Amino acid sequence: MCIYKIKLIFLLLISVIFACSKKSESKTDFDLEHEKKTLRHIKEVLWPKSYSTNDTALLNTILHDDFQLVDGSGEITDKKFEMNWIKENKIKHDSFWYEIKRLDVYHDNTAIISGTGHIINNGKKAIYQSSNILIKQDSLWKAISSHVSGYKEM
Repeated sequence: MCIYKIKLIFLLLISVIFACSKKSESKTDFDLEHEKKTLRHIKEVLWPKSYSTNDTALLNTILHDDFQLVDGSGEITDKKFEMNWIKENKIKHDSFWYEIKRLDVYHDNTAIISGTGHIINNGKKAIYQSSNILIKQDSLWKAISSHVSGYKEM
């Protein structure tokens, strides 16, 4: 009888440890579709708007303080550079849109967005590829890294 009780206690203890250590499959505060909708809005609407309207306040809400961009020529810039750049440069595109081809959101508050930027100027079209990593801090998504490549005129 004593062996039986020890085995039972052991099994219960293992069950409790397993239950406590198992990561939850879904967080109650994590709504994947809501997060994807928010990220699409940032990438397709807010980010382009910040550049087209020279809105540094808006860009400041999008870029993480540790943000870095690797541009098409391999140059690396940071948030301060981007903020200064949009203060001094007016975007003159007739049309711009971003086509998201990958949008992955992870439960550890990290997201990847990549796709194609489409630019039309004076009837001429150009495209480029970009990949972005965003992290969620204090309930806000912020871009921490971007990489742009493959710019070509069509």
